[in-house]
Amino acid sequence: MSGGVDSAVAAARAVEAGHEVVGVHLALSRMPGTLRTGSRGCCTVEDSMDAQRAANIIGIPYYVWDFSERFKLDVVDDFIAEYAAGRTPNPCMRCNEKIKFAALLEKAVALGFDAVCTGHYASILTDAAGNKELHRASAEAKDQSYVLGVLTADQIAHSMFPLGTTPSKTLVRAEAAARGFSVANKPDSYDICFIPDGDTRGWLGERVAPATGDILDREGNKLGTHEGAVAFTVGQRKGLSIGTPAADGKPRFVLEVRPVSNTVVVGPREALAVKEIAGDSYTWSGLAPEHPEVAFACHVQIRAHSDLEPAIAQVVTRQDGGIEFKILPETPLTGVSPGQTAVVYIGTRVLGQCTIDRTVSAVPLATDSAATAPLLSSASASPATVNA
Repeated sequence: MSGGVDSAVAAARAVEAGHEVVGVHLALSRMPGTLRTGSRGCCTVEDSMDAQRAANIIGIPYYVWDFSERFKLDVVDDFIAEYAAGRTPNPCMRCNEKIKFAALLEKAVALGFDAVCTGHYASILTDAAGNKELHRASAEAKDQSYVLGVLTADQIAHSMFPLGTTPSKTLVRAEAAARGFSVANKPDSYDICFIPDGDTRGWLGERVAPATGDILDREGNKLGTHEGAVAFTVGQRKGLSIGTPAADGKPRFVLEVRPVSNTVVVGPREALAVKEIAGDSYTWSGLAPEHPEVAFACHVQIRAHSDLEPAIAQVVTRQDGGIEFKILPETPLTGVSPGQTAVVYIGTRVLGQCTIDRTVSAVPLATDSAATAPLLSSASASPATVNA
């Protein structure tokens, strides 16, 4: 129970469904703030008190579990390391993967509980063979299945999402008010919970030692210098401090961050278009495709609030022997950065995900040999077979 309206209503619905419910608030910081600042941040002392008041109204036991050390190691430190490596991580994905549906679920099962119930807007359905599947919520505008794409089959089997069939957040707030919850009109939290002021660049600057490096164009020409590559993300336009204008007079955007050489590569907006993404680290949500090495049609989502894009995907073996999950979007994607998560869907079902390790621009240079490599090893794509 985060102290928000969604988890409060989810807990109440679980009780009414006949389950034995215990409310748990996760203490994720050793030095939590006392009060929230509007809708920024979460896990404050105020949030804990809001969660306890909701639990008291529902009539369930309430506990605070300290997961701050695990959160620091698995989410905060990972966030810093990823940025230092020139990648753009999603800490909410890591929190779900490492904390809420791993550390928390492990402790819950060890104590004899059957499932972790949260206020996420997603649904769990059962196929004809009895396999549990993760699906999008009925209200697509509020759907949160993307940030749950890291869940495995075992984790899905021990999860509950009572809000998945609710058409809108407005109805959830109205239900909370009818139940007498003080959080009925509490603002949703946004931004990164451990950076409540929203200044990610400033926060990282205090934790990653800055080092002066070069800003290059795609041909390798030096255009300027920077005070630390960690401050740049793919797609960024402002703050480049390039004195030399582009030949065509158009603005330039960050295309790459190269931590080994401590360089930032910039170029035209059209070069942000990506025709291929791939990742070595991938998982399946529920039952895996019977033949993932055969190209299949799907949809892909690369950000929590981006649209689903039609694509072709396939697990392939590279020439170096490594195995990766490759995705070819039907229309090039814009501003994709290594470190982001690509979640793949078949219809409304979440099929799996991969952390993006590399991308191929849709507007390659003549010297970009990787851009000419075919994405798929088969001549044509067919719909995925997801049942064993």
